[in-house]
Amino acid sequence: MAEVASNNLALILFLPWFVILTWVYWTLPRSLTRRGTRRRFDAAVLLLAISASFLGMRWGLLRASLDAAAISKPMLAAVIAGGAFLLVLALGAGLRALLFRSPGDKG
Repeated sequence: MAEVASNNLALILFLPWFVILTWVYWTLPRSLTRRGTRRRFDAAVLLLAISASFLGMRWGLLRASLDAAAISKPMLAAVIAGGAFLLVLALGAGLRALLFRSPGDKG
């Protein structure tokens, strides 16, 4: 049981950070149009980010060296999970800025 908690420690520790980033992604920028399509796009990106983070965490736990210290496995998993989450959100934000620009915006 302790190993299960240890393996999920990365996700548990990053949960507040993920909630803050999710809120920022969902609410900003306010200048983009807010339609149902944008909300569905945002929800899909957030679901993909959470999935990528979970899969990255699992992959990090499997790839960590058995000879490393006990904290190394959760640390590697946490770094990969956080990186995957941020990468998907950054790509989603860039794509969202291109797709949902206001008609009057130039550039």
